[in-house]
Amino acid sequence: MDRRSMMALGLAVFGAATPARAADSPQPPAKRAPSGDLAGALFGGDEQFWFETVRMFGAADYGGAEFGEVMAASIQITPGDYDSWHAAWHGLAERISAEAAAALAKGHKLSARDGFLRASNYYRSSEFFLHGTPRDPRIAVAYKRSVACFQGAAALFKPQITPVEIPYEHTTLPGYFYSPDGSGRPRPTVILNTGFDGSAEEMHFQGAQAGVERGYNVLSFDGPGQFGPLHREGLVFRPDWEKVVTPVVDFLARRSDVDQKRIAMWGCSMGGELAPRAAAFEKRIAACIANDGLYDNAAPILANAPAFYRETLKARFRAPQDTELDAMLAKGMQTNPTQRWAMTHGMYALGVKTPRAYCAALLDYNLGGGVAEQISCPTLVCDAQNDLFFKGQAQILYDHLKCPKTMIKFTTAEGAGSHCQVEASRLSNARIYDWLDETFGVNA
Repeated sequence: MDRRSMMALGLAVFGAATPARAADSPQPPAKRAPSGDLAGALFGGDEQFWFETVRMFGAADYGGAEFGEVMAASIQITPGDYDSWHAAWHGLAERISAEAAAALAKGHKLSARDGFLRASNYYRSSEFFLHGTPRDPRIAVAYKRSVACFQGAAALFKPQITPVEIPYEHTTLPGYFYSPDGSGRPRPTVILNTGFDGSAEEMHFQGAQAGVERGYNVLSFDGPGQFGPLHREGLVFRPDWEKVVTPVVDFLARRSDVDQKRIAMWGCSMGGELAPRAAAFEKRIAACIANDGLYDNAAPILANAPAFYRETLKARFRAPQDTELDAMLAKGMQTNPTQRWAMTHGMYALGVKTPRAYCAALLDYNLGGGVAEQISCPTLVCDAQNDLFFKGQAQILYDHLKCPKTMIKFTTAEGAGSHCQVEASRLSNARIYDWLDETFGVNA
């Protein structure tokens, strides 16, 4: 096998081998999933557009979307056309936010809250595919309006959801503190962290509100590389995530309404590697949830290369120059919609200039070298059956753990087989929080 053949083999499924998204969610694989016919009907088979649409459908469980509104936006979108994606979602967000503002002006607070909540999510989605041109003014507009709408909704919840700024190095990290009531009594608390491309605001639909309903405090936040810090200051991801989470735990340590012995860390999507990484070093974390479990962010981009060639491939990613590999990555971006998005967003979020540099940076995001084995708190690893993007990663993480551990598998047959169970939030949250209730001895 010559070098070109080995490279072609190693990168054949590269579009399904890029870091996770947040619901968060990672990019769906290029291989057609059972949802393929629906993806074809709406987006000409573009699985990347389809996954983002499923993600939006799932947000309806906690008020982040309406089925009819999602469909109305989707049919306006041209497959593969990022501008039409932005126009459809931005137009919908503008209409819903205006209706919410009008409702609030007339004293209809519940209607306003619900409208602002949906508009926030629609604005978030509108700029999702624009990061190949980081200075595109539409990005900043959508970010600011997404946050403003969510904070407008947050003020109308009872009790209110409180925006917070968490001290971090020379700046602060944005987040939200949720409490079930105003009693001030210490409660078990969940730190909720998104992944590759989600936001603290979106976490409302992916665990935060579910926690409040069960009597937990929840602190959702964005770290460097994630929605708030990336848009506000250009802060990019860092692999030593414990240095991000320790200031977050410090923030909770100063609150009298937090049970300091029952703090859980929950990471979604790429957070399924970041949260365990933090738990390995930050021992005040009393329970860890990895949804979905992720041991090595770079493993998928290496998986189809022959084992004997993987170290060479890593070296080529890191090389000062490799025009052949650069050309192969560029070709993949032209033909695979998932790879196209993942590369452009990955360069933006990791602060690098080329697709190959992005691949090289990704090699540092893993739990190898004994890190996973250092986790001592009870840990839940979630595994989605149809998450072909990270096929086998949850099991690898689980097998490396030496702490008390549990795995929950979510299946396509039960309607929960996608990455982070984005289409089945109520089911997913029930199983995750039931585990946490039992781990913390909570009688919800």
